[in-house]
Amino acid sequence: MDPAFRIVPEPTRVPACRPSGRIFENCHKDHPRMPPAQPVSARDLLAFHLEAGVDCALADGPVNRLDDPHHALEAPAKPAAPSPAPAAPPHASPAAPPPPDAAIGSAREMAQRAASLDELRALMEAFDGCALKATASRLVFADGTPGARVMFVGEAPGRDEDIEGLPFVGRSGKLLDRMMAAIGLDRRTAYIANVIPWRPPGNRTPTPQETQICLPFIRRQIELVDPDILVCLGNPATQTLLGTREGIMRTRGRWFDYDTGTRKIRALPSFHPAYLLRSPIYKRLAWQDLCAVRAALDA
Repeated sequence: MDPAFRIVPEPTRVPACRPSGRIFENCHKDHPRMPPAQPVSARDLLAFHLEAGVDCALADGPVNRLDDPHHALEAPAKPAAPSPAPAAPPHASPAAPPPPDAAIGSAREMAQRAASLDELRALMEAFDGCALKATASRLVFADGTPGARVMFVGEAPGRDEDIEGLPFVGRSGKLLDRMMAAIGLDRRTAYIANVIPWRPPGNRTPTPQETQICLPFIRRQIELVDPDILVCLGNPATQTLLGTREGIMRTRGRWFDYDTGTRKIRALPSFHPAYLLRSPIYKRLAWQDLCAVRAALDA
């Protein structure tokens, strides 16, 4: 048949939608209606805000900014022509935080002055070179027994640690307690600290500058504790303290030498307890690391 004379089938007629008491009653008649929105409980709302990083209230009660006459959206009044005003006397501006290089140098100098852990803590309390101090509630220095044979070092405090002023007291801390107990250790026979002693806002990752500013303090802390074994919990602590660029999957379970300048300490990277809570499949490897720590203590 000549293509010019192909028979084109007549298009199927679709009944028009007729509005009635129900809008477009013929449309979507075979589709189920969307279920009504379920009410959200206060507990779910609180959980949502916690996951979003909102973990503290600024006032005792909620404030509706739309009803506040001071925040009403009104057209700004046309300003009058400004009249010349007398020059204001010069005044001192608020002190700006020191540049990162100056803050790092100050941290090194202060850390080396500390002859004991108590002096180091007092110097860190007085140190203003790290911006994290202004947003944290308090310094999270350490927990455990100075002079313990094993020292655990993580990355930074979280919300629970910021409230109590002790490292590893939240969910990850409870897991760390169970991990230590499995090899005969506890907070009386170990020492626990973090590379960063102040909580970053919203538990965000510390910046490289913040890490470098706090590094002299944790190094001096390790020197003063003088453990036989240093356990680096997680990738950030491992890379910062051991100077490696490899990931935790490659470094965990391998022994390193941590040089304090006066002696070398055996260091073992392992998974951070918070990571094990998110990925429990790796608890088997973490158990192998703990067994290696126990074997080194018993050797």
